[in-house]
Amino acid sequence: MARQRRKKGRPVSGWVVLDKPFGMGSTEAVARIKRLFNAEKAGHAGTLDPLASGMLPIALGEATKTVPYVQDGAKVYRFTVTWGEERTTDDLEGEVAHRSDKRPDIAAVEALLPRYTGIIMQTPPQFSAIKIGGERAYDLARDGENVEIPAREVEIDRFDIIDSSDPDRTVFEIECGKGTYVRSLARDMGRDLGCYGHISELRRTEVYPFTADQFVVLTALEEALPAPAGEGEEAGNAAERFKAVDALLLDTGAALTSLPQLPLTDDAAHKVRLGNPVIVRGRDAPLDADEACAMQRGRLLAIGAIEAGMFKPRRVFRT
Repeated sequence: MARQRRKKGRPVSGWVVLDKPFGMGSTEAVARIKRLFNAEKAGHAGTLDPLASGMLPIALGEATKTVPYVQDGAKVYRFTVTWGEERTTDDLEGEVAHRSDKRPDIAAVEALLPRYTGIIMQTPPQFSAIKIGGERAYDLARDGENVEIPAREVEIDRFDIIDSSDPDRTVFEIECGKGTYVRSLARDMGRDLGCYGHISELRRTEVYPFTADQFVVLTALEEALPAPAGEGEEAGNAAERFKAVDALLLDTGAALTSLPQLPLTDDAAHKVRLGNPVIVRGRDAPLDADEACAMQRGRLLAIGAIEAGMFKPRRVFRT
């Protein structure tokens, strides 16, 4: 009988709301966080381009099971569009494809915004992770291919002008749904205004349900982690070493604040942990819900459905 390979790392779980620095890719950021926490597994809830900074929620351990709930959440971006140039990547990284001496006045920009608010059709950039015939669009673009990427629906709930004091650039803020490409907005607005445009600065400030006051920077995490004592370090000492950095984690359930929260007694929690349904108790508890969280002593225990006053677990978490 083959011996099961032991997982590397600690079974630590929770969320790091990383303030990703400019110039770092999302994959690299996840690898850095996984290494800092010595976690068994890690993943992120929505790619952020290397030339963008800001919120990159990173899930560790059991929290990776809640990633889809964060990926589907609303996002807030603040970005600068520089007018007069359209670039191949729709940001600073690409080569200039078109130029114009024209600059839009604020009235023209304001008049355009309603066209980009609500549910709109948007064509992703040539340099994007969209798959075309099984291949990433950015791989095809790097090979010199100009591929047809079909437009798709995206939703923009809010589109505001933050600063228009410089005629060469305008600062915007949007709140949008999953799959929105901010680079495409700069490209398309520039074309509509007849002056071309590209993203020169981009920062993600919110990914629902996380907010900017939950940001953690890499240097804070690195400073919270003392150097290892050595190869002979005992398990107790290792736990003490990670105590300060673990304190910067948000609980796994922090991703699920939009779902009903059902506090369970220890007896009920034991039944749910074994995969059994339990009666929902409490005057304000819902009788039916497609999804709800079962909580034990303030920590996430399971996600499931409530049917006719019974909580039926679908996914149980280690606590």
